[in-house]
Formats: sequence, C-alpha cells, structure tokens
Amino acid sequence: MDQFGYLSVLLSIIVGFSITQILLGFRGIVLSRAHVKVYWPTFEWAVLLLLINVQSWWAMFGMRAIQHWTFPAFGILLTQTIAQYMLAAIVFPDFSGYGAIDLHDHYRQHRRWFFGLLIFLLLVSLAKDLVIGGRITGALNLLFHLGFISMSLAAMLIRAEKYHKLFPLFGIGIFIAYIIALFTPLR
Repeated sequence: MDQFGYLSVLLSIIVGFSITQILLGFRGIVLSRAHVKVYWPTFEWAVLLLLINVQSWWAMFGMRAIQHWTFPAFGILLTQTIAQYMLAAIVFPDFSGYGAIDLHDHYRQHRRWFFGLLIFLLLVSLAKDLVIGGRITGALNLLFHLGFISMSLAAMLIRAEKYHKLFPLFGIGIFIAYIIALFTPLR
C-alpha cells in the first residue's frame, strides 16, 4: 500500500461518518415526522453538506499522485474532514427524544456555530493548496471560496429570514457549478 492509500483510510472513515450523520438526520425526520416542525433551509443545507462531502472524497483521489507526505500535509486534510464532520453533526438536531422538534429553532440556536464552522472549513480548504501544493489556489477556486466565506459571514450577522432561505438554494447552485467547472473528470 502506498502512503496516500494508507493515509486516505482515516480520511475516508471520517467522510463516511459525515455522510452517515446527514443520512441519519434525514432518517430522523422520517421517523419523527409527526413531531417535527419543518424548516426547509435545514434540508437544503443537509443536501449541500452531502455534496461537499462527496466532492471532497472525489477530489482526494487526485492526491494519490503525491509520493511524499508530511504530517502538516496530512494534518490539513484531517482538519478539513473533521470540519466537514462537525458541520454534518450539527445540521440536524438530535432525534433521540420523543418531544417536538422545531428545525427552525435548531437552526437559529446553532446558526453562528454552523456558519463559523463553514468559514473555518473554507479557510482550511484554501490553506490545503498552500500546505500540500506549495502554492495559492487558482483564481476560480479562490473566487468560489471567498464568495462562500463572505456569504457565510453575512449569514452569521444577518437575521433576515429571506436571506437564510435563499442562501442555501443559491449555495447548492453555485456548488454544482463549482463541481462542474473544477472537478468533473476523475484525475
């Protein structure tokens, strides 16, 4: 087994746990539907996080060509996958109880943590190119990251419901365009 094959096992496990958290959230909605007050942006963020995790796993395939790994290079990838997991872990509430679950209340209570983690994830993603590749990311990738960071910072500060309902829809569209532009072929 090569170095990246060995290192990618732990990263894949964490990405798998992230996807599991999101799917368990959807499962919780289905099983607790009689007690759930729906808030659509939560579903939209969960879909976007699912896309982010799948894209991240897809993009890691390109790192198989790197022959020599350092702990900082592995550490930045590990930090990225942990941030992805933490986002996945808080997008939905815990469904273990039998009481009423209000997704809008959950969103409001955890909004700053969620968007703070999203900003952290995006900054780590930018740092990854510098730490692993020794260069700053390309212009299109940088533009995407800075745009998402700006919108996430605004989401931490803006309370307007319309913004919080439009941002995840806009985010899904932008992220799909980002995947098509930068990650369609498996390299």
